[in-house]
Amino acid sequence: MLYSKLFGKSVKKAPSDATLNSHKLLYQAGFIRESTAGRYFILPLGQLVQLKIMDIIRKEMNQSGAQEMLSPVLHPLSLWEETSRTKTTGFELMKIKDRRDFWFALGGTAEEMFVDVVRKFRPSYKDLPFNIYQFSLKFRDELRARGGLLRVREFIMKDAYSFDVDEESFRKEYGKMWDAYIKCFTIMGLDTIVVESDNGYIGGEYCHEFVVESEIGETTFLTDGKSYNAHVDVAKFKREEINPNDEIKTFAIISQPEWVQTMDDNLKHYKLPKSRFLKNVVYKKRVNNEIIIAVIRGDLDVNKIKLEHTVDAVGQLEDASEIDLKKLGTKKGYVHSWGHKKARYIGDLSLTTVKNFIGGQKEKTTDSINVNYGRDFNCEKLADIALAKEGYISESGNKLIGKRGIEVGNIFQLGYHYSKRMKNAVYVDRTGKERYFYMGSYGIGIGRSLAAIVEKFHDDKGIIWPESVAPYKFHLVGLDLEDEEVSKKVYKVYYVLKEKGQEVLFDDREDVTAGEKFADADLIGIPHRLVVSKRSGDKIEHKKRPEKSSELISIDQLVSSFL
Repeated sequence: MLYSKLFGKSVKKAPSDATLNSHKLLYQAGFIRESTAGRYFILPLGQLVQLKIMDIIRKEMNQSGAQEMLSPVLHPLSLWEETSRTKTTGFELMKIKDRRDFWFALGGTAEEMFVDVVRKFRPSYKDLPFNIYQFSLKFRDELRARGGLLRVREFIMKDAYSFDVDEESFRKEYGKMWDAYIKCFTIMGLDTIVVESDNGYIGGEYCHEFVVESEIGETTFLTDGKSYNAHVDVAKFKREEINPNDEIKTFAIISQPEWVQTMDDNLKHYKLPKSRFLKNVVYKKRVNNEIIIAVIRGDLDVNKIKLEHTVDAVGQLEDASEIDLKKLGTKKGYVHSWGHKKARYIGDLSLTTVKNFIGGQKEKTTDSINVNYGRDFNCEKLADIALAKEGYISESGNKLIGKRGIEVGNIFQLGYHYSKRMKNAVYVDRTGKERYFYMGSYGIGIGRSLAAIVEKFHDDKGIIWPESVAPYKFHLVGLDLEDEEVSKKVYKVYYVLKEKGQEVLFDDREDVTAGEKFADADLIGIPHRLVVSKRSGDKIEHKKRPEKSSELISIDQLVSSFL
């Protein structure tokens, strides 16, 4: 490719709102341009990288036995209504109506579509298991698009869906996808950490994210430094016993100064640690306005994601308002740990780690002391609803360490989440009986992977592409092109490379200085730079992008060593 003819040249300045290295460098080097917020043109250089990423993924998916296909971008909204995901998505679902007044969803994920096409074939047990995948545009009406390609409203995803007869069969496929993903990202040059995470609006019981460790990443996870890695949404930890040797005392209501309103006020008044107090956090279900009171030890915070799973309200809980509290007959700071008849009480496991809690029945000038779970009050259920934090102790006994990273892929156990919600999502077993599919879902973000590569591989001069995903292998720079002999030689090198089937970007511009050409080469980040000039004589100056020194080689050496 002649650089003079390339659509999308480099520029010196990055967009004013670009804060991440990947956003700045991809823009400056001519890989992307923004259309509207969260939607990007992928320019020719960027598309070459995307295609290479997709080829890596396609090869590994096919190697695993998965089959590529393609589904429509417009999903009949009725399919999403079958699974009730029109109400539970974690992003605003984008909808469109055609001239027949038929409603569609712009696909954010495609579980319903793939179930729909599979059920049309009414497969038998002989047809299972299988895994079908696609590379498809996805649409998510993100509240705030940011970070260049890391959080966008339109993007290409590789999404795959497996259909199995049962959980045992599914686990084998899940393991296959796990291994295939590790291999894909390794080939791209990305070291990934596999992190337990939340299924959210996708559904199912468990899933894992593939995360590239990075301070700019939006994924916050906790690790014990060994084998345990979990997103903060699902991370577990040990609750320490606070005062196991204390004797259980008699429950009592005592006078308390009116100024004691908050947890900090409690600390000043009682001069005891936060762990000795009861804390109540009130939520409301958006669907039916049901009130949920989470009761937890005072030194811990409620994890809303865990609580939502506990009460089967994924994506449906919001903070209760003052009006909601008034309907309960209370107000902020006066919520009781038991006794509000119109509320459901869910307790954290930590309630059994303290003897003689303080709090739980606060009134204007009184509160309760020596409160013990099981004797003085009970919740509908006790569950793990606490937010894990750095410094807490993991269930294996190691201290948890907080880290950040970029999520580039994920794998989901779906089980029967979709097949039981969608009509006739069944296969026929050996006895002729219909049984539900057992499903899994697997995604890789192409743009996010591209951006993560740049975040990892760059310096103060520009991008440093791994050879496996670089837009071109060689960046040929011609200097002194006004000299006929030099011009002949550099074009000879260019045609030799092309004849050998090599990918080469040739900077053939005659009105640009050597410094500008070298700066562009460093910015674009192609692995091998070749320079032909008067100074190189009969040789070619070769330099690898990350290295400072160069070497002089002949065309024959170039062919024998690199081709």
